[in-house]
Amino acid sequence: MTYKIRYNPVCCIQMQKFFVTTNMKRKVLFLTIHSLKRFIMYASCASVLLLLAACGPIAQVNAPKTQQTVVVNPSFQVKVSPVPTIPTYRCGAWASNNAPGAYSNITIYARLTTTGVNGVAGATAKAIVHFKDTDQQLDQQPTSDDGGYVSFPLQLQGHQPRLLPATVDVIFTLNGQNINCTQAFFTPQ
Repeated sequence: MTYKIRYNPVCCIQMQKFFVTTNMKRKVLFLTIHSLKRFIMYASCASVLLLLAACGPIAQVNAPKTQQTVVVNPSFQVKVSPVPTIPTYRCGAWASNNAPGAYSNITIYARLTTTGVNGVAGATAKAIVHFKDTDQQLDQQPTSDDGGYVSFPLQLQGHQPRLLPATVDVIFTLNGQNINCTQAFFTPQ
């Protein structure tokens, strides 16, 4: 006895639809269960946090404390320090390049002024460079021009190590009085 199996396309399509809809239902059911588990987990965590917060100390709002009154002794107010007098001469020095190479040539500038910004002419200047291991007085002793400026050429020749600042003192002499400038500085790179 022989059986013949016939292919029925309508039946196959119906079977495919059944499997597709069954798989979709499983996926939807899985997603729903998964979402429910996630919701329960988040709700549990939030509940635990609320319980922990509830167990903590109760914050109390305190009224601000009254501030003590500050009293300044009247004798202190009588002893006012005097206003410093402005010096007759002021001067400053600076380098043409604050970050030169170790073997560069730079110029040290200085300016001497009197009350206000007026330059002082005719003052003699000298400069001393403070390197790491030695001090070097520059040979030139220029006289300030009408603007109060002087300049000193300086060949570094590797005297100062890289990244270590060096300073320069410039001192003006006018009518027998020495006037020290603020220091110039440079750091070889």
